[in-house]
Amino acid sequence: GANEVQVAENVRAEIEKINNNLPDGIRVNVNFDGTRFTKEAIEETQFTLILSAILTALVCWLFLGNWSSTLNVILSIPTSIIGTFIIIYFMGFTLNLFTLLALSLAIGIVVDDNIMILENIIRHFEMGKDRVKAARDGARQITFAAVAASVAIVAIFLPVAFMEGVIGKFFFQFGVTLSGAVALSLLDAVTLTPMRASLTLVHQEREPRLVRAVRKTLEAISTLYQRILVRVLNHPYLTVLASAVVFTLSLSILLVINREFVPPQDQSQFGVRFETPMGSSIHHTDEKGQNIEKFLNGRSEVTSFLSIVGGFGGGEANTGVYFVSLKGKSERDIGQYEFMDVLRKEINGIDGMRAFLFDFSSRGLSARRSQPVEFSIRGGNWDELKKAADAILAEMESTGLYEDASMDYREGMPEVQVIPDRQEAALRGVTMQNLVDTVGIAMGGVREGRFTGDGRRYDIRLRLLKDQWSHPDDIRDLNVRNGYGELVPVPEVAKIQTQPTVLNLTRIDRQRAIQISANLKEGVGQSEATRKAEDIARKLLRDDYGYYPGGGSREFEEAFTSLSVALWLGILVAYMVLGAQFNSFLHPISVLMALPFSVSGAFLALYITGQSLNLYSMIGLILLMGISKKNSILLVEFANELRRKEFMPVKEALLEAGMVRLRPILMTSLSAIAAAIPPALAIGPGAESRIPMSIAVIGGMTVSTALTLVVVPAVYSILSRFERSR
Repeated sequence: GANEVQVAENVRAEIEKINNNLPDGIRVNVNFDGTRFTKEAIEETQFTLILSAILTALVCWLFLGNWSSTLNVILSIPTSIIGTFIIIYFMGFTLNLFTLLALSLAIGIVVDDNIMILENIIRHFEMGKDRVKAARDGARQITFAAVAASVAIVAIFLPVAFMEGVIGKFFFQFGVTLSGAVALSLLDAVTLTPMRASLTLVHQEREPRLVRAVRKTLEAISTLYQRILVRVLNHPYLTVLASAVVFTLSLSILLVINREFVPPQDQSQFGVRFETPMGSSIHHTDEKGQNIEKFLNGRSEVTSFLSIVGGFGGGEANTGVYFVSLKGKSERDIGQYEFMDVLRKEINGIDGMRAFLFDFSSRGLSARRSQPVEFSIRGGNWDELKKAADAILAEMESTGLYEDASMDYREGMPEVQVIPDRQEAALRGVTMQNLVDTVGIAMGGVREGRFTGDGRRYDIRLRLLKDQWSHPDDIRDLNVRNGYGELVPVPEVAKIQTQPTVLNLTRIDRQRAIQISANLKEGVGQSEATRKAEDIARKLLRDDYGYYPGGGSREFEEAFTSLSVALWLGILVAYMVLGAQFNSFLHPISVLMALPFSVSGAFLALYITGQSLNLYSMIGLILLMGISKKNSILLVEFANELRRKEFMPVKEALLEAGMVRLRPILMTSLSAIAAAIPPALAIGPGAESRIPMSIAVIGGMTVSTALTLVVVPAVYSILSRFERSR
């Protein structure tokens, strides 16, 4: 439950206190700080949040034409955002990447309710009503649509909030933060916005040139839309059929779009694990590792590195790990992945060394280090498993999709075996316990007592001198005392041999297993690589041996399964909420017609820009499910009102609703798009996670807005016939 950034800051503060008490020439420094990227990414997100607010304000001014009305809308941003900080505080959330992303995307959403209500108030004001009456009538007329739109957004996040695991925890924070901002903006829109409008509305005597140009463009769009809408309502079935074909064709993009758990990010930090031949001493490994240190010291991009030779916990003397920190992304000419490729080639070019690099962003949301492709093969025989693993690795490397492919079953570790000759030992009066004690004490030592001095207690261990047990043959020089008090050479009562053995054996779910992992070549998608690895493994494994995804591969599959289920449940909940609000089973279907086209637009935008379908772009899709319904609700609700109060026929009601609601629909859509532009153009730390989400929102809103204006009236027209027939 601890916050890593806070822990890092506390550690630095304590180090500073320690340094103040150290003698001259001695200092404690931080060699590796994994929270540096987190802090930089959060600062960058805060900057994009401000830019989003500025762009949203510009869109409002261009449409509304005066600063008093624009200010009325913009005042809803601090009201909603500051109020959301209170929710974040009392919910125990932190200002992490997900809560800040929610806030930055909320900028374009929290103004929607205010835009809808204020635009309707201005419309009533332009009809000749005074400010107070215009504010009262305009707000009252559209309050239902504003409430319906906001509740529909919150409804989408209900299933997402109950997702389990690490992903569920962050999605819960994202959903609560965004829903809180939307709820507060609705409260502001139905209370404070009409009040401010009743005090500040004025007739614009002279419009700025840019605003006048926007107004003329909007009038031209309105005229064109009217002609299109007439044709659509004359041929509703053809319109729906054509739109269904477009949506179906857009789904084919899924076959070619790259899918991955999280996109690779240049975090200015990465790790290197290297190996020397099995059986190498730690001194040999250290000497080889110094070649890496020389290379890193000679590179201007490197700020610091931390080396650990011999593995963690004193195991695997033939391995070493380096944690490398680079200069900031903007301070170097070479990208992190280019630098990693250079370092990989440098290490692999050294005789007797092999490198395995790991990127910290590949671990996704978990704390463990993982690689994009991880799986295990399981069966009953180690030899068969090893043979299959070798074949799988060989074929994986031949595809050109993978780098640093390896398995955890490593043979060749020399093991000295002392095999007692029980018959000879019995003849010489040597017991097995005597033999075990002699070899064990000589090699590993035994504690014979303790020594206390200078307030400290030290163990006294009895064993051979270091130069007397540095080689396996030294065991042959040992003597064991028999029951008669005589010294008997160990080789006379035991066979001493050196055999290669396996470093470690893995069992998973009580099955013998070999785990295989790999990084990806640049430009290779995780979904493609994972699918190819599974095909290779299943082709080469016997029927009684199994393939099991793990690590990054399993997280990738579980995340997309959970998100897909949550998405469908969110749509179902939204339908039920809209059904209750409209008191109809049919009108929610008309509203939800916007959703398929928002998905089509998101997929198309991701494909065109070369982005992947990942955890962050899925967040954008879920967000689209909420906000793309707003336009439909505006149309459907006003058409219902015209039919109910003015007794208009369906066609005339839809034409009137389309023309009246065109401006607020364009305003709310462009506000959401404007808020998503800064993160979509981001180049700072963490940009790789913000870009796909923003691209999905921009593409989805663009396509869904254009098609909603024609498809929703067509569907409404068709469904209204069933409504009359009941």
